[in-house]
This record gives sequence, structure tokens and C-alpha cells, in this order.
Amino acid sequence: MTRIPEPAVLVLEDGSRYPGRAYGATGVTLGEVVFATGMSGYQETLTDPSYAGQIVLQTAPHIGNTGMNDEDPESRRIWVAGYIVRDPSRVVSNWRADESLDDALVRDGIVGISGVDTRAITRHIRSAGSMRGGIFSGEEAHLDAREQLRRITDAPEMAGQNLSAQVSVSEAAVTPAVGERIGNLAVLDLGVKQATLDNLAARGFEVHVLPQSSTFADITAIDPVAVFYSNGPGDPSASDAQVAVLREVLDARLPYFGICFGNQLFGRALGLGTYKLTFGHRGINQPVLDRATGRVEITAHNHGFAVEAPLEGSFDSPNGYGKVEVSHVGLNDQVVEGLRAFDIPAFSVQYHPEAAAGPHDANYLFDRFAELVRQDLRGRSGEHSESKPSADANQNGTK
Repeated sequence: MTRIPEPAVLVLEDGSRYPGRAYGATGVTLGEVVFATGMSGYQETLTDPSYAGQIVLQTAPHIGNTGMNDEDPESRRIWVAGYIVRDPSRVVSNWRADESLDDALVRDGIVGISGVDTRAITRHIRSAGSMRGGIFSGEEAHLDAREQLRRITDAPEMAGQNLSAQVSVSEAAVTPAVGERIGNLAVLDLGVKQATLDNLAARGFEVHVLPQSSTFADITAIDPVAVFYSNGPGDPSASDAQVAVLREVLDARLPYFGICFGNQLFGRALGLGTYKLTFGHRGINQPVLDRATGRVEITAHNHGFAVEAPLEGSFDSPNGYGKVEVSHVGLNDQVVEGLRAFDIPAFSVQYHPEAAAGPHDANYLFDRFAELVRQDLRGRSGEHSESKPSADANQNGTK
């Protein structure tokens, strides 16, 4: 039997109101309202832990036609705080679907709204910036407008929040290496996605996923050949503990690769600042220039903060890690999209090279990381060999 949608309203902290219909679970949800521009891949978006604490608006007008399946989730649950769509599909039309999007939202308790003018809301956020908001549905939709707005303005802003503890694993887990094994890789889980782990394992890493609270001693306990910091939600300026651990990693000259949140924390470890973007980058169609190759890549993004760094030429790390350069730049707004260190084996990008929903222009970065680690291992092996007397030297010494 088809459910008759209950009333719902989206309220923004500036008092803007958008009436619609309940979608998914009913009730109240609060969070930062942001928009994602992907035309497809909504399942990967919903299950991306980086969206924790955010009410996500899909700019594509028709959502849900392919349903949800058991093969494509990026993590163990849906993480968005709320969901905004214009025209939800009434039927599921894909042979891989195991359930409808509506049913999945209800199952995970995600309050959503449909039937609103998502284009108008997007244009408002692009002008005014991402802001706190709330979805009120069912009986809560009839609350006094002043009470609804009070709840929103009493909620915490995204700036200053450390959310990685909410999405990280509580215990270490291992994904076995595929093919020729390189060694153990320590992955600090700040909100990592399954496709990232699969890509790392496919390059020969024995992937050890560690809780976000792990210390440098916890990392070295697995005898890693390298360290990886994942994507994740929250404000990088509120993650001092993870930055301190990363500085120990860099001091030990362990190869490092960071993506998204891991890029922002790498910037902080180098001594750079971070700042909040007006409305952020979210979607699977963001153009980025790789300065090393001159190629323009279409990439998957989900970030509301960025690193402050000189865009032209190299510069000295304020924290003493040698020369650094901005390796990738966003072509829409000239935002720093990657960092590369010259004097330590470390680099990062602001986007998601695994891009499970596509595109795969940036997938080569996993190969670049694997080669960096192999070069480091060869260098360490050479240093070790040079420190030992050769067989000929020993023989000469006994003559």
C-alpha cells in the first residue's frame, strides 16, 4: 500500500522556509545544509562518512530510480544528518536494487524532505553560504515557526566541530593485500570509505584500519611501510591530536598520503592554516588541474574546508619540513586541491581518488603512492646495505 507523504518543512537559520513532503523517516533533524552536484551515485554519497552532521541536498532533480543495493555502500550505514530531494522516484528500476531509497532512509532513521525547489535552495546557499538548518516532518512540521528556528540557532555550527570519533572504527581491522605484497599500511580512519581500502589493497598494501584516536606508538606497532589519512567530517582546526601524530609520522620520514580531510591535516602538520569555504565542493564533477602533468581531471569532492597556501612556486614549510608546493588546483575557484613535499616522502589531495561512483580520472594517485613507498623501501634497503661491511671487505680484512 502506497504511503501518503506527511507534511514537512525545511528551515534555514536565516529564517528561510521551504514547505514540502516527508521523505524517509519522519521527525526532526538538524545540521549544516549543503548541496551535492552529482547526477548519479547517491548511494555512495549517503554512505560517505564525510557527510556526518550535514543535511545534503541533491541538485539532480530525480533521485532514487536505481534504488539501493548491498554492493555499493561506502560504509556500514547512511551518515547524512538529513536528505533533501526534489522528485523522488516512485518505483525502483534497476536489477541490482535490494530495496528502495525511501525504505533505506527509514531503516537508518534519516529524516528527509521532498517536493521542494532544490534549484532555489541551491542558489540561495551559493549566495548566502552553507548554514545550519532543520527538517521538521510529521507532527513536528506543525511546530511554531519561532520554535523551529530557535532549535536550529541553538545547534552547533560546523566550524569548530571534531566529528571523526563519531564515524571511525572502534577497533583495528585488516584488509588483506591483493597481488604482490608491499607491506603493512596504517590507515587512520577519520571516515574512510570502503572503495579507498579496496584500492589500497589492490596495490599490494596490507591495509590496517586504525581508530582515529590511535597514537604514533599504535601506528608503529604494526611495522608500517607507510601511513594514510582518510577523508572525514568536521573542522580540521579541531583535530590537534591527529595533527600531532602526523607530525611524528613526518619526523620519522614514513611515506604519507592523505586525501580530503587528510589533505587538510597534512597542511596543518606542515604549518599551514585552514579556512571554511562559503559553500564547499560536493559532487563528482569538479575540475582540478594536476600541475605536474598539465592534465585537467574531473574529480569527486566532499569538503567544506580548505588549506591556505601560496598557489605559485614552492615555499618553505613553516614547521621545518623543507620545500612544499601546491600540486593541484581547483579550476572553479582556485582552491588548493593538493600538496607535495620535496624533502620528505609525503603528498596529499583534497578530493577522493577512489570515486566509487566515478569519475576515475584520479585513480592513478594510488599507483603514485605505491611507487613512492617502493622507492622509499629501496632507499632504506640501500642505506642498510651500505652500513654493512661487504663480503669482499671482510675477506680483505682477514688476509
